[in-house]
Amino acid sequence: MRKLRKVRKVILMIETSRAYGRGVLRGIAKYSRMHGPWAFYSEPGGLAAALPKMKRWGADGIIMRDSGRGSEALKLGVPVIVSVHLKEHIKGTPFIDTNGVRIGRMAAEHLLDRGFQHFAFCGFDDLHWSRNRCENFSKRIAKAGLETHIYKQPRSRAKRIWENEQEIMVEWLKSLPKPIGLMACNDDRGRHVSEACKVAGLAVPEQVAIVGVDNDELVCELSDPPLSSVALNVERGGYEAAELLDKLMTRRRAARKNIIVEPTHVATRQSTDVMAMEDGDVANALRFIRQHAKEPIQVGDVLRAVTLSRRALQKRFRSVLNRSVHDEIRRARNEQIAIMLTETNSPISQIARHFGYTGSEKLTRYFQREKGVTPLQYRKKFGRK
Repeated sequence: MRKLRKVRKVILMIETSRAYGRGVLRGIAKYSRMHGPWAFYSEPGGLAAALPKMKRWGADGIIMRDSGRGSEALKLGVPVIVSVHLKEHIKGTPFIDTNGVRIGRMAAEHLLDRGFQHFAFCGFDDLHWSRNRCENFSKRIAKAGLETHIYKQPRSRAKRIWENEQEIMVEWLKSLPKPIGLMACNDDRGRHVSEACKVAGLAVPEQVAIVGVDNDELVCELSDPPLSSVALNVERGGYEAAELLDKLMTRRRAARKNIIVEPTHVATRQSTDVMAMEDGDVANALRFIRQHAKEPIQVGDVLRAVTLSRRALQKRFRSVLNRSVHDEIRRARNEQIAIMLTETNSPISQIARHFGYTGSEKLTRYFQREKGVTPLQYRKKFGRK
């Protein structure tokens, strides 16, 4: 008689109020459906309410958000994976965290591509992931020879309550050079900045263009105007965390002990839908390229859209963007290809046809020249599980 697979008992202490936590949980659920069965325990009252029940339940493993009482969960003697938020990594404990280097760089490049010469960052000073994103955003801006203005939170806890802090942020925003491209550490902070801009009488995106992180559609659409945001492949992170926990619960050797959630692209909405450059012809050319990036456009198509000579447009592109018109077409098309690779399960041959290629081989050569990896390699690293 075939031995039935044991049902693993897994405690999930991940918040569901934001897209990040829900994405992690979707990935865990997907892994469980494919490789389970798992039984899940979740406690709405948080870790303090859950601990007494957790001890009685006889769990095989835990995936949890970090908290002040996390050490008590570690004492249960079962494998624990911590989704890092409030604190930095717990030594010796596997964790889920985000790639702050790529997130900061991606947000910076999104704003640089819109022609901004002034930049700012607004985050939460006490959270390591916010500081990490700030550092890497500022590094990328500095590489372009420009400066980042960094918001400093008030030290007083009372003044950090949003009703009190808003006035401080309003004054800071008023003091910044304009127009300015601003990265917020996440979408919630992006909404704060957007609200403060309204109070300050600053137009978004014309005077302050804002990009957040997480691509929480509800939060982004509640912002006025809707907030652009760096999208993260959180569901994949949840899947990989469940895969790691499964190995730890069955005492199998794990190739790695930590899960890093990667950014995939910037979901562009109205808060950065602007070209902050004095050269109107270059701005119009860029708009045309981005609007038609999925079509097999050539430099000649761009020239007809702006009524400039080839030599004049090329000279202006080099001056403003430090790249050619052809370089920009290739960059914009490859960004759209990357989005389809990470956000859909469409076969690469179908994506090739969508972009006007006669075969996937041509798409592969085009994409690899820009990204340094093949479409399949890119999808394996950043795409859905």
